[in-house]
Amino acid sequence: MTRRLLIVEDDPGLQSQMRWCFSDDLEVSVASDRESALAILRREEPNVVTLDLGLPPDPGGASEGFELLEEILRLAPLTKVIVVTGREDKENAVKAIGMGASDFYQKPLDADILTFVVDRAFRLYELERENRELASQQSATNIKGIVAASPQMLQVCRTLEKIAPTDVTTLINGETGTGKELLARALHDLSPRASKPFAAINCAAIPEALLESELFGYEKGAFTGATQNKKGKIESANGGTLFLDEIGDMPFALQAKLLRFLQERMIDRVGAIEPISVDVRVICATHRNLNHLIESGEFREDLYYRISEITLDVPALRDRDGDALVLAQSLLKSIGKELDRPHLSFAEDAINAVNNYPWPGNVREMINKVKRAIIMAEGKRVTAEDLSLQPSPTQDEKCLNLRQIRETAERRALNQALQVSGFNMAKAARLLGITRPTIYSLTDKYNIETSEASPES
Repeated sequence: MTRRLLIVEDDPGLQSQMRWCFSDDLEVSVASDRESALAILRREEPNVVTLDLGLPPDPGGASEGFELLEEILRLAPLTKVIVVTGREDKENAVKAIGMGASDFYQKPLDADILTFVVDRAFRLYELERENRELASQQSATNIKGIVAASPQMLQVCRTLEKIAPTDVTTLINGETGTGKELLARALHDLSPRASKPFAAINCAAIPEALLESELFGYEKGAFTGATQNKKGKIESANGGTLFLDEIGDMPFALQAKLLRFLQERMIDRVGAIEPISVDVRVICATHRNLNHLIESGEFREDLYYRISEITLDVPALRDRDGDALVLAQSLLKSIGKELDRPHLSFAEDAINAVNNYPWPGNVREMINKVKRAIIMAEGKRVTAEDLSLQPSPTQDEKCLNLRQIRETAERRALNQALQVSGFNMAKAARLLGITRPTIYSLTDKYNIETSEASPES
């Protein structure tokens, strides 16, 4: 990326000094008033602008500088603006930051400090550009509403796209807040049943005494209060898709009736004599470990094999490499439009906080925090404080350890290469551009199993 800097300064001597501070790899333009600055802004589209607030015709004040700042942020909201103020002019600096400037610099000129501040602005601009490019790659998947750039989640999306056209019964495993219902709807939307009903029921949210009638329906007079016939969720989804959320919480006594339906595709309404034939695709989801429930006698093993013809394991947000920031950027954009604040961006401390936070509540927690931040942000920049997040000092120190960074990157690359190659060591070595002895040496070093059954893989 060509790095372009615009210096807005009315003092010719300071213009020359500031130009001298920067290396030849920058394209530097200079303007001495608002009109010429806006002309260069439109023509050159600089990434960073240094703006002296004291411009003619008000060189002793800041009114002209503030008007120019507003116009820059309106015409080029992604451009990073560094306001230049006098040493005793802190109030204007604070006001400019509140309006949307990314940083400020106080006179007199110090070449080292100015270079540092400008380089920091360029790094922030480049980081945000990379994040926007990652977010734009989301269109590579046909799954509506899924924001994914990590190999872990993209693999889930590819599997989903393969099984969507079929009627195979699917089990979606994942922690609370990972978007299991969104994936279930995607399976429905990408299937031939897309024009038919999608019926969802949360097995954990309905009392056990009512769940059977909610699922299977009932006949008039079947029990006190049954004044008319009622279709259940299964029957109402006829021709379409039935989504059973939190299947692990289904009462054990009802599991036998659900198993019979899955085997026969026939249902018996509560109080009915004749069974009713239905044609539905069944998708189940749970955050619980069904194998453990089977061992403890809380879940039928035969039902488990019926609902898990295909299993999708949705990774937690903390296990999706790089997705946290991509998701946060996407949510900031979409929720910002809903709340009429479409031009917000993350400050550097917010970016660090998003990357370092483990997100125990997954995407649902992130939605809440981003929405709060959009409401609380006072300027154009969302800070870590707005997100109610604090970067961990220990994590920041860990990030500065080059050996740990290298080992983490090597371990991640090895795992990804093994997964992509189907645990074929020769193919994995070719993907990584190393020899077979080297890949064996690295897998031994990091204690990585080289078979598909590996816990680490």
